[in-house]
Amino acid sequence: MMALEICRGVPEHARRHAVILYWGAFGGKLSRVLGPDRQGLRFVDRVLDKDHAVSALHGGELIGVIGYRSVQGGFVYGTQGDLRAVYGRFGAFWRGLCFAWLARDIENRAFMVDGIVVREDWRGKGVGAALIDAACDKARRKGYSHVRLDVVARNTRARALYTRMGFEVTRERRSLITAMMFGFRRVLVMERRL
Repeated sequence: MMALEICRGVPEHARRHAVILYWGAFGGKLSRVLGPDRQGLRFVDRVLDKDHAVSALHGGELIGVIGYRSVQGGFVYGTQGDLRAVYGRFGAFWRGLCFAWLARDIENRAFMVDGIVVREDWRGKGVGAALIDAACDKARRKGYSHVRLDVVARNTRARALYTRMGFEVTRERRSLITAMMFGFRRVLVMERRL
């Protein structure tokens, strides 16, 4: 693999690219609630917290990012006020209910991964593994005993990477409500002990 730079956060010059990369990876799942694309991108741009991430750069260009959550917030973590600013009062209300349902299982005992994305032309070259290792190092330094992530069960490529990186399925969640709101019914909760 060519020279890869792993850095804390998202550099300011790469912030907009991180927004586009994130929406490209997760917009398909989130567009039922955050769409259309123009509004979804606007929302992600508004709430993306560059300090809740680890980035992979090549020649100064962002090629991948892994976000995480903490008690201070998350990589893409908006408030009701953020939703209202983008979608209006009614739009914010029902979207807030959808995300409250999705976030009901969040815990503070684990270091929570809040999305990982690698630019398409860099997939399969070790970038995802490098980002996961960097996030695990960060979690270890913060005193966490394990890292947790949720993955849509049908995302076999991501599941294979996480399994290779030492994550194990600890439980499965099924929900007709998430199927209607986000287009996926089964989510696997995966954890890696540090």
